[in-house]
Amino acid sequence: FFCRLRMADDLKIEPATAAEKQPINFPPLKNDTILRAAWGKPVSRVPIWCHRQAGRYLPEYHKVRSRADFFTICRTPHLACEITLQPIRRFDLDAAIIFSDILVVPQAMGLDVKMVKGKGPVVPEPLVEPSDLNRLLKPEEIDVRKRLGYVFEALTLTRHRLEGKVPLVGFSGAPWTLMAYMVQGEGAKSYYKAKAWL
Repeated sequence: FFCRLRMADDLKIEPATAAEKQPINFPPLKNDTILRAAWGKPVSRVPIWCHRQAGRYLPEYHKVRSRADFFTICRTPHLACEITLQPIRRFDLDAAIIFSDILVVPQAMGLDVKMVKGKGPVVPEPLVEPSDLNRLLKPEEIDVRKRLGYVFEALTLTRHRLEGKVPLVGFSGAPWTLMAYMVQGEGAKSYYKAKAWL
């Protein structure tokens, strides 16, 4: 299943062109298998995509990752696009999944989130008591286009660079999941601190 892919030592990842920044004129979709399955329509085979399909298991991911930290990649549309496309180049998958993280939302709310090697996402100063909510930006202070514009740009660029090969899937964290990380400060089995807030 896994194949070897030779990569040039001078990996070049190009920023978006002016046309690729426009959320219009996307190439026509050539493979709609996963969409047809999601709509309950007949498909000729079971569609294939993988949770976390872009990332650590790919040597080309490590090449990009050696040049930038995790959240810098998430916030840099052409890097997020490149990592999203890597498994599509390698495998016959039926969807691309945008490279990002659910915790960009708490970051947009003003909370510091770090990706710690061997541990995963960590909130160095989690919300300990309700008054800590005052540390977050107020809803009227958050311009989603400014604070999370890089996500929209990565989605647009990736749709262009997919050239219609497969659909692009996005994702987000549910309110409970985001709150649990913001209160707990990191992943946990019981999320007892978050449950205490409830």
